[in-house]
Amino acid sequence: MDSRFLGIPELVDVPTVAVVVDVMRAFTVAAWAFGQGAERIVLAESLDEALALKARHPEWVTLKDGPPAPGFDTVNSPGFLRSADLGGRTVVQKTTAGTVGALAVKEASLVLCAGFVVAEATARLLRTRACDSVTFVVTGEDGQADEDLACAQYIARRATGAGPDATEFLRRAGESRAAAELTEGVREGAHPDDVALCLELDRFPFAMVATLEDSLMVLRACAVPSLTDEAPA
Repeated sequence: MDSRFLGIPELVDVPTVAVVVDVMRAFTVAAWAFGQGAERIVLAESLDEALALKARHPEWVTLKDGPPAPGFDTVNSPGFLRSADLGGRTVVQKTTAGTVGALAVKEASLVLCAGFVVAEATARLLRTRACDSVTFVVTGEDGQADEDLACAQYIARRATGAGPDATEFLRRAGESRAAAELTEGVREGAHPDDVALCLELDRFPFAMVATLEDSLMVLRACAVPSLTDEAPA
């Protein structure tokens, strides 16, 4: 598998297969939303679009980066979201980097959104789809965020069937600028457990696939065959 690792500003063409990585915290939060029963996640272009969707669909759950704000039900934090009951709900998510990265590749044939919490399922899905070329979108810090790059590199190696020890990749993420900012309270709307939750390897058994549905970019959890299912009979 040929892998490219690009920041959002470096996306000059439409990839065939894109894996959009945001470890801290957009796609860790998305995975938790599905874990808490959400049916789907709408990735909003802007805060205004998120609020407009909420106005049309008051039952939808809206979340964003930063502190709590009028019109938004919660914040982009796995620590806060893990206690929410989202059974059958639609979530609207707008973040600084993750949702922007997914929308930047919305024309790709396959768009996966990932963090460490769904790393193995994401890699398995790439293997089952026999993807020859994959563009990993490193969303944070214009492609320089080491937590996102480490996760992308780990998934890329797992997707080729390699079995790398995750320890070094998780260490890099844990020592990243984003982790420090969350730990030190630089980023508002953070829970004390957010970094630890973002570094839980393979917490969830599903991958997350984003597709265009009626002009909206919609993320859904996707069951992936187990390793035993992949093996020849």
